[in-house]
Amino acid sequence: MTDIVEVVIEDDRWLVVDLTDLANRAVTLAFAAHGVAVKGYEIILLACDDAKIAELNAQHRGKSSATNVLSWPAFELAAKKDGALPQPLPKPSGPWAESLGDIAISFDTCNREAGESGADFSDHVMHLILHGCLHLLGYDHDRTADAVLMEGLESNALASIGIADPYSQNYLTGTAP
Repeated sequence: MTDIVEVVIEDDRWLVVDLTDLANRAVTLAFAAHGVAVKGYEIILLACDDAKIAELNAQHRGKSSATNVLSWPAFELAAKKDGALPQPLPKPSGPWAESLGDIAISFDTCNREAGESGADFSDHVMHLILHGCLHLLGYDHDRTADAVLMEGLESNALASIGIADPYSQNYLTGTAP
């Protein structure tokens, strides 16, 4: 598989997992859930810590706290109507891959959340990168029907590879439905 995701590791604790493999698998799942091919697109993933993600969260969202994952879409694809599908993804143009946007993920928050939920760390990271990529594809969870759509895509995609639904009690036991 050709790498879709360029991983920039700012915090060496991320070396406990093969983040490049996890990220590429998660992005491939997101594209499949959205029903489009990954060929011709690229994403940059910053693997950082809570201090860096809190700084980015404050700078870009006006929230001074750490979070698990942030994303910066290259295209405005959000659905106009609550629960509708996002706008179509522009076709890649030219000989180089089209940037879909950037994602940042915090080791501290991911590790804490995985520990608190009893989820496998790699499974949780896979979920969060999938979640961030769906944001890049135009999905959101601010409105109720949008959240139902996005969370359903995440749950189904993760179940297809044996990862428990992160929005159900099964997540605590690590079992897929």
